[in-house]
Amino acid sequence: MRPAVVLLTLIASAALTCAACTQAAFADVTETVNAHILPSYAAFATATQSLADTAAVDCSADALRPAFNAAYDAWLGVEHLRFGPVMEDGQNLAILFWPDPKGSGAKAQRALLLGDAAQLQTTTFAQQSVAARGLAGLERLLYPKTDLPADPCALIRATATDLAATAQRVDQAWIASYAQTVLTAGQQGNTTYLHPSEARQAMFTAIISGLAFDLDARLARPLGSFDAPHPERAEAVASGRSLTNLRLSLRALRTMVTTLTPDAALTLAAFDRALHQADLLDDPVLAGVADPQGRLKVEILHQRIAALRDIAVTELGTALKVGKGFNAADGD
Repeated sequence: MRPAVVLLTLIASAALTCAACTQAAFADVTETVNAHILPSYAAFATATQSLADTAAVDCSADALRPAFNAAYDAWLGVEHLRFGPVMEDGQNLAILFWPDPKGSGAKAQRALLLGDAAQLQTTTFAQQSVAARGLAGLERLLYPKTDLPADPCALIRATATDLAATAQRVDQAWIASYAQTVLTAGQQGNTTYLHPSEARQAMFTAIISGLAFDLDARLARPLGSFDAPHPERAEAVASGRSLTNLRLSLRALRTMVTTLTPDAALTLAAFDRALHQADLLDDPVLAGVADPQGRLKVEILHQRIAALRDIAVTELGTALKVGKGFNAADGD
C-alpha cells in the first residue's frame, strides 16, 4: 500500500471534526486528491522512470518511442494540475516546454550535443534551460526532423533521467506534504489555503485553465485564420500526438470533474459532446486545418470545447461556491 493511502485516510478522518458546511466541501476535494491527483502523479512518476530505465539500456529511437509515448500519455493526466509542487522552480516547464515559438529548445539542445559532456551530468543538466529538457526535448531527439549534429545517446539518457527525477519530486511532494495542505485548507496553521474555498478555487481554476489551454494552444494556434492556417504549430507534430494530446487532456479534465463535482450533469454532458467530436476526427496532427473541409471539423471541435468551458464556469462555479471573476490563464 502506498504511504499516501495511510496518510490521507488519517487526514480525512481528522477533517470530520470540521463544521458541517466545511465537511461537504472537503468531501469533494478529498475525493479529487485521493482518486485523481495522487494516482495520476504516481502514474506519471512510474512512466517516466520506466522511460529512464529503458534509455539506460538502449537509447535508440525505436526502443524508446513506446516508453516516451507512455510517459507523455501519463503527463496529460496531470498537466492541468497547475498548482502546488509542480509549479515550484518551473518544474512544469522542465517537464514540457511548449509552445516554443522561437525554437529555443532546439538551439539549446544543439549546444548540448556539440558541447562539453560534463553538462549532461545529473546535477549540471538540471540547471540547463527548461526549453532543452523534458518531453519536448526528448521528442526532438527521438523524432528528429533532420539529421542530428552528433550522437544523441548521452543527451537522451540525461533528459530521460532528469524527467524521471522531476516527476518523482513532484509525486513525493504531494505525498509528503501538499496533499495534507490541500485537505486541511482553512485549518489553523495552514498558510497556503486560509479558507476551504481557496482549495476549491484552485481546483476549479485548474479545470477552466486546462480547457482554456486546449482551446488557445492546442487548437487556436494551428487553426490560425482561414487565410493563414498554421498546422505546423500544433503540439507534438513530430511524434504524431497532436490530437491524442487533446483527447487525453479532455478525458483527464472530465475525470477531475467527476471527482470534484460528480453531480455536474451539464458539464459532464458537454465533455461528452466535445470528446465525441474529437473522436470523430481522423487527423492525428491537425493537418486538416489547411483544408476547408478538414478545417470545419476542427472549428466545430473548438466550438464544442468553448461551449464546454462556458458551461463549466457557470455550473462548477456555482456548485463549488467560488468566484467567476478570475483569469483562467493565471493557473492557481
